[in-house]
Amino acid sequence: MQTSNSLWMRAPAERIYALAAEVERWPELLPHYRWVTVLERDGNRKLVEMAARRDWIPVRWQGLQELDGRIPRSRFRHVRGGTKSMEVQRRVERKEGGTLVTIHRARDLRWPRIGQWAAEMVIGPQFVAHIAGKTLRHIKQLAESPLPLGEG
Repeated sequence: MQTSNSLWMRAPAERIYALAAEVERWPELLPHYRWVTVLERDGNRKLVEMAARRDWIPVRWQGLQELDGRIPRSRFRHVRGGTKSMEVQRRVERKEGGTLVTIHRARDLRWPRIGQWAAEMVIGPQFVAHIAGKTLRHIKQLAESPLPLGEG
């Protein structure tokens, strides 16, 4: 399964990166996130447990986040939950007049018989891409807002 979401934002890459990097603040900034708990922290790496909603359906997973503010880019590797082994890369690309933000995910479900079908038809588009799309739209709204972060 491979899915991507991209969104053009009229905001500085640094502001967008800061919003995306601080996952522990997502529940206060993004209404579809129920909680994010930092389980371990080591420099630019965080092991986090995240919980969100896909409409009324609750979902939860653990991921290892690695940040690189020089690029700026963040990577996630899901280590627990229904999306275990999924690799996520969030790229923030400066362009003239704004910033292009892309979330790309790749995962090979190793469930016998229905794994690939479940990944391609249900998990990818109905859960992962849907939640990522909401995340991007809310980050865009916050990043483009003239208010300080967290006041919008």
